Amino acid sequence: MHQSVEIVRPRLRHVSTEDQTPLPQSQALKAAGCAEIHEEQASGGNRSRPVLARVLGRIGKGDTLVVVRIDRLARSLSHLLEVIEQLEAKGAFFRSLTDPIDTSSPQGKFTLQVLGAAAEFERALIRERTKAGLASARSQGRIGGNPGLRARDPAALRKVRQARADSYMDRLGERAQDWVPQVRRLRPDMAWQDLLRIINAPLPEARRWTQARLLRAVNAFVRDGFLSETVLGRAARREGNDRLPAIVAAIRGADPDITLQAICDRLEAMREPTPRGRTSWQPSSVRMLLARAKTLGLLG
Repeated sequence: MHQSVEIVRPRLRHVSTEDQTPLPQSQALKAAGCAEIHEEQASGGNRSRPVLARVLGRIGKGDTLVVVRIDRLARSLSHLLEVIEQLEAKGAFFRSLTDPIDTSSPQGKFTLQVLGAAAEFERALIRERTKAGLASARSQGRIGGNPGLRARDPAALRKVRQARADSYMDRLGERAQDWVPQVRRLRPDMAWQDLLRIINAPLPEARRWTQARLLRAVNAFVRDGFLSETVLGRAARREGNDRLPAIVAAIRGADPDITLQAICDRLEAMREPTPRGRTSWQPSSVRMLLARAKTLGLLG
């Protein structure tokens, strides 16, 4: 299966293809105003896609992520809503060419609200069915759960541990685009505290990481070979006046097209004080720090 990602400023497009060449979908996107296409060999059901992650990382305020059909982006409603939530946190939009979803329009927003309500209703039904099933089993004298676990059978315990580990890795994979590119690019040169704030700045409150959770996720990806062990190395101590240039360079490195004002907004979201200790950033200060970062060799 092919996937194609269309990138064009001020809009960004994403498309995947299944059982066909990318040509028909590419033509549809071009007709919608697209000009540049990036293809990725991955399934729409696989949430750990580096090209898609790179596109989501580059999307900025006012951009639009466009797909030919919803299932080209996600194979579950929860994943679709997660991606759209991430776009909304950046002031970006989502549009499907063949589905009634365009978050830049009132009708599209209403459709999205209906989808969100349906997803919550589905979760509530599952919870109620589970409770009802357990209550019915107890009323008939049956004890729920795995008999092997109750007997502390080693084989059953291993299966449960493996299932939990697999589930944890699946959840990490769903959010890999939030943190893996930054960890791979900035560690061990940057301290975990600063890296954490860079990762969290564009994310909505509910999706932000704690340092403990981030370190656990990084260790899991290192253990399974998705990240190099070098990311766990001790960060080199930086001079006090080199820290801000490193942070600004990291923000620019994640999105080479980001504007000075957008960097200011990101720094304010991180609650990073200016060199003079103020809370409001100006583009001139960012420009100065970028020049310093270039001198230090921090901008590649």
